[in-house]
Amino acid sequence: MIGKLKGLIDSYGEDFVILDVGGVGYQVHCSARTLQALPSPGEAAVLSIETYVREDQIKLFGFRSDIEREWFRLLQTVQGVGAKVALAVLGTLPPGELANAIALRDKASVARTPGVGPKVAERIVTELKDKAPQFCQCRPGGGESFRRARRSACAASGDGCDLRAGQSRLWPAAGGGCDRRGFA
Repeated sequence: MIGKLKGLIDSYGEDFVILDVGGVGYQVHCSARTLQALPSPGEAAVLSIETYVREDQIKLFGFRSDIEREWFRLLQTVQGVGAKVALAVLGTLPPGELANAIALRDKASVARTPGVGPKVAERIVTELKDKAPQFCQCRPGGGESFRRARRSACAASGDGCDLRAGQSRLWPAAGGGCDRRGFA
């Protein structure tokens, strides 16, 4: 399977980029946010890739980082969320904001995504509430929204977090990062 591509931007389509890798042009589907962040044609780019092999096609999905690719995979574990919806969610909310929205059970933020209604947004925040903290890339630095998210996730985990000591199973002490999976 293809996990990463490094090459020159050849051209752009509505929801994809053609990445020239050693003379071979790969069509890579990306979120709107990723497409906007890529350089101009002729310039170098690196994309983390998720490869889908179907009976009648091979499709590549590209991401600016491995954490974004992990979110793409995680979103698709939710009933009713396929590749198209997962890309749309990542085009609307970057991974850090998506983690916060899930921790805060902020389905309105998720529902801002084109093609995601209130029912799918509810399923996303409900089904991912226990999985999302593993993928966060937040840095505690204060801020009320972070403290609310932490209290909410801590209460939901039921693991006896000690917020006074700044410790929880989900987020390390202040000054650390969510690095359970090495994404600090």
